[in-house]
Amino acid sequence: MTVSYQSLAPDFAVTGQLQPADMQALADAGFKSVIINRPDGEGGPDQPLSADVLSAAQAAGLQARYQPVVSGAMTAADVADFSHLLQELPGPVLAFCRSGGRCTKLFQAAQESASHQSQG
Repeated sequence: MTVSYQSLAPDFAVTGQLQPADMQALADAGFKSVIINRPDGEGGPDQPLSADVLSAAQAAGLQARYQPVVSGAMTAADVADFSHLLQELPGPVLAFCRSGGRCTKLFQAAQESASHQSQG
């Protein structure tokens, strides 16, 4: 099983919806952590529950966190929480949502926020 992802930084990548069965492939690819940004139920009954993904990630030896962010409604608190996860979790980290776009926006906002904090 191959998981396709887009690297945004040396220790961070994003991808679309993953399944519990994908977690071992992520570990085999060298990832150490996973962040789930897609809220449970957003994709209907075919979307796996975050609890199932978290359990599979743990079984594969990955650190994993569930940080649901509503598409199109990202808040400053979401960005702060995401920034904290990036600091807390061992890299490389893979974040996923429906398409990877929401995770990309979170990462960019977290980078921008860190840049502003270091300047001020």
